[in-house]
Amino acid sequence: MVGMRDVAKRAGVSVSSVSLVINGTGYVSQDMRAKVEQAMRELNYVPNELARHFYHGRTGIVGVIVPTIRHPFFATLTSQLQRELSARGLRTMLCSTVDAEGGEAQYVDMLRQRSLDALVVAAHTTHDPDYWASIGRPVVAFDRDLGAGIDQVDSDHRRGGALIADLLTRTGARDVAIVGGPRRQFTDLDDTGTTFPTVRYVQTLEERLDGAGIRHHYIESGDVSDLEGVRRAVHDAFDAHPRLDAFVGADVAAAYAVQEATLRGIAVPGRLQVVAYDGTTVADCAGLPLTVVRQDFAAIARAIADDVEEQIDESPRGARATIVPVALHERSTTR
Repeated sequence: MVGMRDVAKRAGVSVSSVSLVINGTGYVSQDMRAKVEQAMRELNYVPNELARHFYHGRTGIVGVIVPTIRHPFFATLTSQLQRELSARGLRTMLCSTVDAEGGEAQYVDMLRQRSLDALVVAAHTTHDPDYWASIGRPVVAFDRDLGAGIDQVDSDHRRGGALIADLLTRTGARDVAIVGGPRRQFTDLDDTGTTFPTVRYVQTLEERLDGAGIRHHYIESGDVSDLEGVRRAVHDAFDAHPRLDAFVGADVAAAYAVQEATLRGIAVPGRLQVVAYDGTTVADCAGLPLTVVRQDFAAIARAIADDVEEQIDESPRGARATIVPVALHERSTTR
């Protein structure tokens, strides 16, 4: 295996000179740089990226904590995020908290011990804000409120709820079923707040529907990893509210709603309009093209990766909160 000593010997320079060229540190004359680079090409020498990162006091690895990669939202997010981090020379170490017991604590320990350069947290946590602030290392929260001093990237969920409410009002909906996660998530921070910014789309939607005099019913589907619970919740929504004329839920729930309506002989969109929230590929696999409020996964990933990179580079700035716009794509599942 070719090493730096071999490159130094071929180039006729010292090993330290080869190291300076590879790591980009210190002054190296153009003539010496040319000799080293020529020797590297002749020997097909590829620098060890991990060793280069350690030379600079880094690992080049970012931990990403999500609830589960079984859910299409988090599968889509992690795919985009891995691409963005890779473009910045960073590698992703993924932790699915449902599938790896104690994963969050393990990753925090790795961050503290500098085995990771940064941590992206997109899963619920029971730790209080002081815990995250005390880590003193780069942490970015996505759609989670980890407390003051922790950078946060969110989709504009209030805008998403308003877009759906305006659509349902405009299309004459009178009885709306909304399927979502446990209601306790709406006030898990205190009596008025939540660590889950995602629920704000439902809160805004319900407020707007109340203002328009439109009936609505919230059906809990369990935790995000319980995809079978989503199917049951959709079935229960149709059983409990036989007169519903509009359905709102994440992509998986909306796709199940189309299936359930078909089984019951309910025309979509003739009798029932279906609106999905997220905009993953599942929204295109429901049997009908779903009307969706689409989260911009590419923009979310860029915002997170930019934030991670700036924190790793120790760019001087205060804590940042970034809101990524959402957009309504109206298709054949609404009248």
